[in-house]
Amino acid sequence: MIDYFTNKTILITGSQGYLGTQIKSALASASCRIVAFDRKLPENSSDTGKAEIRYVQGDVQDPVIWNQLLDGVDIIFHLAAQTSSRAANENPLMDLQANVVPVLNLITACHRNNRFPDILFAGTATQVGLTESYPVNESWKDEPITIYDIHKLTVEQHLRFYAKNKGRAVTLRLANLYGPGPKSSTADRGILNWMVRQAIDQQPLMVYGDGSFVRDYIFVDDVARAFLLAAARIEKTTGNYFVLGIGEGHTFLEMVTCIQDTVERMFGHKVPVEKVSAPDNLSPIEFRSFVADSSAFQNATGWKAEVSLKEGIERTVDYFIEQREK
Repeated sequence: MIDYFTNKTILITGSQGYLGTQIKSALASASCRIVAFDRKLPENSSDTGKAEIRYVQGDVQDPVIWNQLLDGVDIIFHLAAQTSSRAANENPLMDLQANVVPVLNLITACHRNNRFPDILFAGTATQVGLTESYPVNESWKDEPITIYDIHKLTVEQHLRFYAKNKGRAVTLRLANLYGPGPKSSTADRGILNWMVRQAIDQQPLMVYGDGSFVRDYIFVDDVARAFLLAAARIEKTTGNYFVLGIGEGHTFLEMVTCIQDTVERMFGHKVPVEKVSAPDNLSPIEFRSFVADSSAFQNATGWKAEVSLKEGIERTVDYFIEQREK
């Protein structure tokens, strides 16, 4: 699969972010050219592998920058985004400018320059809204209940239109992403990573209510591989969106308990778990239960998740321990 990217020029927006970092690393073994675009340059780049990597600093909200970025580009992984659902609800215009307008500027630049690279976009499983049962696949009707998800869906629809008019594009709607990566996770997004760091720091792990709502937690390496396969099998994936998860549901309390057990075993200190009432301002989307049915994506690309929740948590704890010791 990695051979598909040989001699191709690949633009990664948000290249210093969580998923961007992993996709860049996954592409390093290919004889390709990577344009790593982000608002900040890496403090120290110790890139290894066959890929030729060029770092470009800028903001995806700048409409002019897209004309420069498109030069010679074959594939775009568009990952730069404002990721807080709470912030989006509090300031919808800000979220529109951060998450929707850049993609419209990108598509406009594609037509202006008569260059139509393949575009792969990171959506979110919450775009579908509140589901009454699970697993959830692409047949479910989308009824988003947050500004963040409305804007994600808007981008997805623009990309589907792009795919019908000269270009090719696909959206992967991601379940709960976690695993090693930059320290960008917060309690609002990336909850599992945030909980791991809390546990390592001997801070209590807070569970809202009884923690019985179910989630589908997917390891970042599995997601990075899914994006590469979606690009390599673009003839089968273009014009579509796919729900991506491992297809296994775990209650929030089960996830927290697994972190507690792992950190206590590895560190030897107690990790308290506290059940508390949820804040009044949380969206109902935070308490829904969700498990993905990714069979459509598996059939199109051959992808299958490889990392279980237990293994993924152990690898995540190991990573954060290593980062603390550096």
